[in-house]
Amino acid sequence: MATLTLLQAVNDGLRTEMRRDDRVVCLGEDIGINGGVFRATEGLQKEFGAERVIDTPLAESGIIGTAIGMALYGLKPVPEIQFMDFIYPAFDQIVSELAKFRYRSGGQFPSPVVIRTPYGGGIKGGHYHSQSAEAYFCHTPGIQVVIPSTPHDAKGLLASAIRGEDPVLFMEPKRIYRSIKGEVPEGEYTVPIGKAAIARPGTQVTIVAWGSMTHIALEAAEKAQEEKGVSCEVLDLRSLVPLDKAALLESVKKTGRVVIVCEAPRTGGYAGELSAIIAEEAIDSMEAPIVRVTGFDTPFPYTLEHAYMPNTGRILKAIDTVVNF
Repeated sequence: MATLTLLQAVNDGLRTEMRRDDRVVCLGEDIGINGGVFRATEGLQKEFGAERVIDTPLAESGIIGTAIGMALYGLKPVPEIQFMDFIYPAFDQIVSELAKFRYRSGGQFPSPVVIRTPYGGGIKGGHYHSQSAEAYFCHTPGIQVVIPSTPHDAKGLLASAIRGEDPVLFMEPKRIYRSIKGEVPEGEYTVPIGKAAIARPGTQVTIVAWGSMTHIALEAAEKAQEEKGVSCEVLDLRSLVPLDKAALLESVKKTGRVVIVCEAPRTGGYAGELSAIIAEEAIDSMEAPIVRVTGFDTPFPYTLEHAYMPNTGRILKAIDTVVNF
């Protein structure tokens, strides 16, 4: 079993699925000859040719519109949006067309488009290269939102997304593209979409996270155990839509205390939706108010990136709040 970075796992996942199914095609800005801005598609055009790994103009609406047409005619397109911050020119194509085709056609026209996009902060990208916009798409029925946090899950979830018949927004936490390594099986395997993973078992506090925040949550949980003797369970959602509500509620009912960690702005973020679910369905189990540790309601800052993004100190403070309530 190979040890890969998350970025290498994405590349391996694309290569494996393209070898398995010749309907799988990739398209995006600079993904061919250059292998993408982060090199996620490096070597794919050399192996599969320019007809299956397509360099496109810098036109996000055109990229997604083309991918939708490909899917309707039987292909399995995997378009890349170079940074999630640039997805907005394609927003109408995604929410008005892609997410609606299967429903409006009574299931006659599936839309197996997997939109890959790096997201989030942590690389000094400034406010045009660091946003976490998952909530916009979680609000759109018809599209799945998947966010891996480990190399193993990145490859397995990507395979599940490509093999499905629904559109998927596959968000890749670029902060941990190269900093996180893990064992990844060679060849084909899948990780089911809609199933959360317990990244660390615990009994006193549930920390809910996804993407790169899962690793910050794990660091905070370890410190809470070492410094305060508090046992924290870290729940890695892996997919936001569909949500593994059963796993969320099971953990919450066990611990009675919840800290939700995400790097998106606080107002209207997905952490608020999770809070509502817990309040509606597990209030009898709660020992303290739900605490959210999030980004702030400001544009993403460049020089203050370290202060904007959740860190172990902010999470430890939240843990203290729920334990000492």
